[in-house]
Amino acid sequence: MRSDRNQRSPLPLKIGAACGLLFLHLPILLIFVYAFTTEEKSYQWPPPGLTLQWFGIAWNRPDVWTALALSVQVAVIATAIALVLGTLCAAAVSQTKFFGREGISLLVILPIALPGIVTGIALRSAFSLFDIPFSVWTIVLGHATFCVVVVYNNAVARFRRTSGSLIEASMDLGADGFQTFRHVILPNIGTALLAGGMLAFALSFDEVIVTTFTGGQQMTLPIWMLEELIRPRQRPVTNVVAMVVVLVTFLPILAAYYLTRDGDQIAGGGK
Repeated sequence: MRSDRNQRSPLPLKIGAACGLLFLHLPILLIFVYAFTTEEKSYQWPPPGLTLQWFGIAWNRPDVWTALALSVQVAVIATAIALVLGTLCAAAVSQTKFFGREGISLLVILPIALPGIVTGIALRSAFSLFDIPFSVWTIVLGHATFCVVVVYNNAVARFRRTSGSLIEASMDLGADGFQTFRHVILPNIGTALLAGGMLAFALSFDEVIVTTFTGGQQMTLPIWMLEELIRPRQRPVTNVVAMVVVLVTFLPILAAYYLTRDGDQIAGGGK
């Protein structure tokens, strides 16, 4: 009997899948094309010519590097905060039982379920109430609100698939808390944390709405791109930078996918 995996998909299904992929990725391909166009004021199709000059112009613009450095700095710090807080929340919710556990789990994931503009307004109001000046740290706090959720979702799923008997066996065999964490817990949740951290970094790097409300005069790379699109000249520079954003966000997401696709395997059993 032939396996279902070996059966060919019907032609209408293939056409539908191809149309869906084109709908999702054709705009991204247009960004790549317009990064090479010779027209600097508008987006003509087809492009009147192709050139590499915009890559050199973007490379030599200090405002691009300043915005890029700020985005990377904010994403790294927000991801680090999310890894600590998200892992602790996941461990508390999945490994212990207490009254209101499901309610707390809902409150943890609520920031990513709310519209970004609601989160941005709430954070801006809180900063104004406590007279906190807008700076890099206000952006970091804003990004950490949804980065924690990404790490939490990855970690709590892996914690729930990790048998508590492994931890009990480790303690019964004389291992202390640090040894149990190193040889049993961390091997089981390590790839989930790494994947969650990569996804959190990607989300933070290209965040716009929350940054608009919490950044003040600070300009991250996505905010810089929005302002550059308004200018009538050198618009292809924005497309060149957009290519960088696509690569910076796509590679962590791709790595996270490969790290978590075998997440049902339990590590640490031989320690």
